[in-house]
Amino acid sequence: MQFNLENMEIDPDAARQYIDARSAFTEMERTKKNALQVRGGMVWKTVDGKEYLIRTSATGAQKGLGRRTAETEAIYQGFKEKKQTMDERVSSIKTRVAKQERMNRALRVGRMPNIALAILSRLANAGLEPYFRVVGTHALYAYEAAAGVSFSSEITSTRDIDLLWDTRKRVVFSQRLSQDSPSMLAVLQKVDKTFQIIEDQKYTAINKDGFEVDIIRRIATEGDPHPIRLSDALDDFWVVQAKRAGDLANAPEFSEIVVAEGGAMARMTTIHPSTFVSFKRWMSKEPDRDPLKRRRDVLQADAVEWLLHERLPHLLVEERIREMVFHCGWGRLRKRNLKSVKAWAAAVAA
Repeated sequence: MQFNLENMEIDPDAARQYIDARSAFTEMERTKKNALQVRGGMVWKTVDGKEYLIRTSATGAQKGLGRRTAETEAIYQGFKEKKQTMDERVSSIKTRVAKQERMNRALRVGRMPNIALAILSRLANAGLEPYFRVVGTHALYAYEAAAGVSFSSEITSTRDIDLLWDTRKRVVFSQRLSQDSPSMLAVLQKVDKTFQIIEDQKYTAINKDGFEVDIIRRIATEGDPHPIRLSDALDDFWVVQAKRAGDLANAPEFSEIVVAEGGAMARMTTIHPSTFVSFKRWMSKEPDRDPLKRRRDVLQADAVEWLLHERLPHLLVEERIREMVFHCGWGRLRKRNLKSVKAWAAAVAA
């Protein structure tokens, strides 16, 4: 398939708007992360006639900081002032992001389906984003956003999103999930209450509009439990094993801010484009693969490979550097005086 850059580049006004919107969103991420330092609160508690300073967490846990003294009063006052400042900053940046999202909608910056982006936002708000990677067709929205282009609907059209769950983080995941919702299905139902697990396909949830969420995992290894359900709730995902999902879990990650058709934004964490290309080419040759899907696998692989060479060549350099480190080791690279990414890139180019 031939690709024409002029036909794929997004409108200049939309491109400028995306840059501004992405900047605002990443600033909101930083601000929210800093605000976690003052999450919860501080209160004075009287015990046996004496006052003690108590630090409370968002989950209700409490920690004593000592009796009321000049020192603990200073701690209390400093915390209150910092919390007020951070709350004001979070409120301000949220207002700025909301404005940018309205501009996104007006200039038609977004391409990702609203429901898919809402799911990513929900995972982030629940603190579950670190345990999943988007794999499959939806990853294309991250690649095209980074490159400032739009793929044709023939390549991006899909009615499901594939989430790769990292079994290596299952214990911490379970703890974090329990703090937010009784099940993974309940997490999705806060996006759309019509999501239900498909009875004969327990790794998939579907909503009233036919949009599906598939949760996959690597083939059981290194003591992974199998089968595994994402929570103790009876009506929840039983995560399915997928061939070569381990390769995707171990692959370098790629992260970009994506925009929905309605203008909303979220961060998508997916696999490196080079990994996407090799995986799609492998899938296209699988004998049990649907012929129609095999054709689209090839189209998607061709499109992303073209994008890497034409708009994202620095990612190819990064991939080569990782290969050099893997095969040569840091010691041998140091002997070649490769002390910076720029030097590495020159060595790769040579």
